[in-house]
Amino acid sequence: MKLTFVLALALMLQAGAVFAHAGLVKETPADGASVAAPPALTLTFTETVTLAFTGITLKADGAEVAIGVAALSKDGLTLTVPTRGSLGAGVYRVEWHALSEDGHRSQGTYSFSVK
Repeated sequence: MKLTFVLALALMLQAGAVFAHAGLVKETPADGASVAAPPALTLTFTETVTLAFTGITLKADGAEVAIGVAALSKDGLTLTVPTRGSLGAGVYRVEWHALSEDGHRSQGTYSFSVK
Protein backbone atom coordinates (compact mmCIF):
# COMPACT_ATOMS: atom_id res chain seq x y z
CA MET A 1 0.00 0.00 0.00
CA LYS A 2 2.80 2.41 0.94
CA LEU A 3 4.66 1.57 -2.26
CA THR A 4 1.58 2.35 -4.35
CA PHE A 5 1.17 5.70 -2.60
CA VAL A 6 4.84 6.60 -3.09
CA LEU A 7 4.73 5.66 -6.77
CA ALA A 8 1.53 7.68 -7.32
CA LEU A 9 3.05 10.68 -5.58
CA ALA A 10 6.22 10.43 -7.66
CA LEU A 11 4.18 10.31 -10.88
CA MET A 12 2.15 13.37 -9.87
CA LEU A 13 5.28 15.36 -9.07
CA GLN A 14 6.86 14.35 -12.35
CA ALA A 15 3.71 15.30 -14.29
CA GLY A 16 3.78 18.71 -12.62
CA ALA A 17 7.26 19.31 -13.99
CA VAL A 18 6.19 18.26 -17.49
CA PHE A 19 3.31 20.75 -17.51
CA ALA A 20 5.29 23.62 -15.99
CA HIS A 21 5.38 27.07 -17.52
CA ALA A 22 8.20 29.58 -17.55
CA GLY A 23 7.35 31.67 -14.51
CA LEU A 24 8.97 35.00 -13.72
CA VAL A 25 11.16 34.63 -10.63
CA LYS A 26 13.07 37.92 -10.66
CA GLU A 27 12.76 41.24 -12.40
CA THR A 28 15.03 44.29 -12.40
CA PRO A 29 13.83 46.87 -11.60
CA ALA A 30 11.74 44.93 -9.10
CA ASP A 31 7.95 45.04 -9.01
CA GLY A 32 6.88 48.11 -7.04
CA ALA A 33 10.40 49.57 -6.84
CA SER A 34 11.18 53.28 -7.15
CA VAL A 35 14.50 53.64 -8.97
CA ALA A 36 16.68 55.94 -11.04
CA ALA A 37 16.14 55.44 -14.79
CA PRO A 38 17.36 51.88 -15.52
CA PRO A 39 19.59 51.25 -18.56
CA ALA A 40 17.86 47.90 -19.11
CA LEU A 41 15.06 45.66 -17.91
CA THR A 42 16.04 42.14 -16.84
CA LEU A 43 13.60 39.26 -16.40
CA THR A 44 14.66 35.85 -15.07
CA PHE A 45 12.44 32.81 -15.62
CA THR A 46 12.08 29.42 -13.92
CA GLU A 47 12.92 27.54 -17.10
CA THR A 48 14.55 28.20 -20.45
CA VAL A 49 12.60 30.35 -22.88
CA THR A 50 12.67 30.83 -26.65
CA LEU A 51 13.91 34.30 -27.59
CA ALA A 52 11.87 34.55 -30.78
CA PHE A 53 8.64 34.22 -28.80
CA THR A 54 9.58 35.92 -25.55
CA GLY A 55 9.55 39.66 -24.96
CA ILE A 56 8.17 42.69 -23.20
CA THR A 57 6.19 45.82 -23.87
CA LEU A 58 7.00 48.84 -21.73
CA LYS A 59 4.23 51.38 -21.14
CA ALA A 60 3.90 54.73 -19.39
CA ASP A 61 0.44 56.25 -18.92
CA GLY A 62 -0.93 53.54 -21.24
CA ALA A 63 1.35 54.54 -24.13
CA GLU A 64 4.07 52.23 -25.40
CA VAL A 65 7.65 53.30 -24.70
CA ALA A 66 10.37 52.46 -27.24
CA ILE A 67 12.88 49.87 -26.05
CA GLY A 68 15.91 48.14 -27.55
CA VAL A 69 16.38 44.64 -28.89
CA ALA A 70 16.00 41.80 -26.38
CA ALA A 71 18.87 39.41 -25.66
CA LEU A 72 18.77 36.05 -23.92
CA SER A 73 21.46 34.74 -21.55
CA LYS A 74 23.45 31.65 -22.54
CA ASP A 75 21.48 29.50 -20.09
CA GLY A 76 18.19 30.69 -21.65
CA LEU A 77 16.75 31.87 -18.34
CA THR A 78 17.36 35.64 -18.35
CA LEU A 79 15.97 38.14 -20.85
CA THR A 80 17.62 41.57 -20.99
CA VAL A 81 16.02 44.47 -22.84
CA PRO A 82 17.83 47.82 -23.00
CA THR A 83 15.83 51.00 -22.56
CA ARG A 84 16.26 53.70 -25.19
CA GLY A 85 17.46 57.03 -23.90
CA SER A 86 16.64 57.90 -20.33
CA LEU A 87 13.24 57.06 -18.92
CA GLY A 88 11.56 60.11 -17.42
CA ALA A 89 10.01 60.23 -13.98
CA GLY A 90 6.77 58.29 -13.69
CA VAL A 91 5.20 54.88 -13.36
CA TYR A 92 6.05 52.21 -15.93
CA ARG A 93 4.20 48.98 -16.62
CA VAL A 94 6.03 45.96 -18.01
CA GLU A 95 3.90 43.46 -19.91
CA TRP A 96 5.84 40.26 -20.59
CA HIS A 97 5.18 37.04 -22.47
CA ALA A 98 7.32 33.94 -22.70
CA LEU A 99 7.39 30.66 -24.56
CA SER A 100 9.28 27.95 -22.73
CA GLU A 101 11.31 25.49 -24.75
CA ASP A 102 8.70 22.81 -24.05
CA GLY A 103 6.08 24.93 -25.85
CA HIS A 104 4.12 26.35 -22.92
CA ARG A 105 3.20 30.04 -22.98
CA SER A 106 3.04 32.33 -19.97
CA GLN A 107 2.56 36.04 -19.44
CA GLY A 108 2.28 38.66 -16.76
CA THR A 109 2.73 42.28 -15.78
CA TYR A 110 4.48 44.32 -13.14
CA SER A 111 5.20 47.98 -12.49
CA PHE A 112 8.01 50.17 -11.22
CA SER A 113 8.54 53.91 -10.80
CA VAL A 114 11.34 56.14 -12.00
CA LYS A 115 12.22 58.97 -9.58
